[in-house]
Amino acid sequence: GVYITEDFNLSPAEKGMIVAIPILAGSFFRLILGVLTDRIGPRQTAIGGMLVTMIPLLWGWLFGNSMSELYFIGILLGVAGASFSVALPMASRWYPPHLQGLAMGIAGAGNSGTVLATLFGPRLAENIGWNGVMGIALIPLTLVLITYIFIAKNPPTQPKPQPLKNYLTVFKLKDTWYFCLLYSVTFGGFVGLTSFLSIFFVDQYALSKIQAGDFVTLCVIAGSFVRPIGGFISDKIGGATLLKFLFIILAGCMFGISTLPSLTLVTILLFVGMMCLGMGNGAVFQLVPQRFQKEIGVITGIVGAAGGVGGFFLPNLLGSLKQITGTYAAGFTVYACIGIAALILLIVAQHSWKRALSLKEKTA
Repeated sequence: GVYITEDFNLSPAEKGMIVAIPILAGSFFRLILGVLTDRIGPRQTAIGGMLVTMIPLLWGWLFGNSMSELYFIGILLGVAGASFSVALPMASRWYPPHLQGLAMGIAGAGNSGTVLATLFGPRLAENIGWNGVMGIALIPLTLVLITYIFIAKNPPTQPKPQPLKNYLTVFKLKDTWYFCLLYSVTFGGFVGLTSFLSIFFVDQYALSKIQAGDFVTLCVIAGSFVRPIGGFISDKIGGATLLKFLFIILAGCMFGISTLPSLTLVTILLFVGMMCLGMGNGAVFQLVPQRFQKEIGVITGIVGAAGGVGGFFLPNLLGSLKQITGTYAAGFTVYACIGIAALILLIVAQHSWKRALSLKEKTA
């Protein structure tokens, strides 16, 4: 991101937009891949998704000389972000209910691939340019594609395809929207900060591009590898209970970051905040299969899309408020308030779930 924005001399708001486009596009593609996962199976959908992802990498490697090209490359890269609409249903359908949190958390820890991007991407770009980095990214993608073709299998509980209109019925349920809003804060925060933090570290703390990548890598590690832990703890105490604690800690961290403290302190706060977001991702998807087992493919696409929308708005929020106010403090303050709003929403949702359960027991 910092190499691309430097090459094209972008403003703070434009920086936020250019790194957010793949995330927004991923939201749209998650819906498509989610439906395809339920209709034709996760194996076939994933193979198609990886083949499509090769197009923007080839484009960025061989061309990518104008802003209009960058926008199209970013849109197509969204297919890679949509891969969770395939991976999570596939994982969910292979495991029993009492292992859903852990299984979905391990599958979701695929986020950790971002660690390799933020650690090696800047170092490679320093020597071969950002275009070359996209070319090199084709190598691991090809290896994964070949491995997937020979090893991956559709789960035994794959549901029969339904008419497309049946998939839209989940939009009528309040729980769909609860999960969408919660995931837009947790996953949206994780992916949004991941895409923007290198720019933040360079602008605010005058780090070199490679140093910024290393600091972002540290934060991404915090968020990626604790996702299975979030799922595991949720299996023990409940996803909603864990999310309450995480939203409180997240809001505190973001308020702390809004004071723009020393580099050491801001790194600690971001590390803890990203841990909360990573565990929150695991907690949300411990709850989803319990409510939507039959529709797990399409609901994963919908909830995942909401997470992507959140990830699109956060970099834009930080970049735009930086341009308007001249400081990043306002953007992190607003995100802290969003964390508090998510806590309130969760309490409302939990009350709704308890009331529905009580009514069900009375009826029985």
